[in-house]
Amino acid sequence: MTPVASSKAPFVLEQEQTVRRSLEEVFAFFSDPRNLGELTPPWLNFRVLGSSTPEMAEGTTIDYQLRVHGFPLRWRSLISSWKPPFEFVDEQLKGPYRSWVHRHSFHETEDGVVVGDRVEYSVPGGALVHRLFVRRDLERIFDHRRQSLASLLPDQ
Repeated sequence: MTPVASSKAPFVLEQEQTVRRSLEEVFAFFSDPRNLGELTPPWLNFRVLGSSTPEMAEGTTIDYQLRVHGFPLRWRSLISSWKPPFEFVDEQLKGPYRSWVHRHSFHETEDGVVVGDRVEYSVPGGALVHRLFVRRDLERIFDHRRQSLASLLPDQ
């Protein structure tokens, strides 16, 4: 999981993980904003504050609160694309990044459902801030996410 240069944003994070569950079950898990808190490391003190719609769909906005290096932050995401059960995209409307576009993808294989994450993002302070702080934090967050997903949706 190494951020690389992109034409849309300076940095890209990609990872995949196979979950031995049905496509419908995995998509349902990820489409419930409350589960994001289960996948987020406790040191971020992450909380979902609210959602503009009762069910996630294209156009839904979701508000979160978290702490990064002790600083409280608010984050608002827009679900800009919704293609159940194969994909959805959330984009930061308000938050710590200059830009953040996170594509969640799901496809079935013989081994289970491959959960894909592709995040294109840019940060205030550019490459230096990214190298000193952001890259390391994102690696820790997504490592935690991988471990949490494996325990929350164990092999059946």
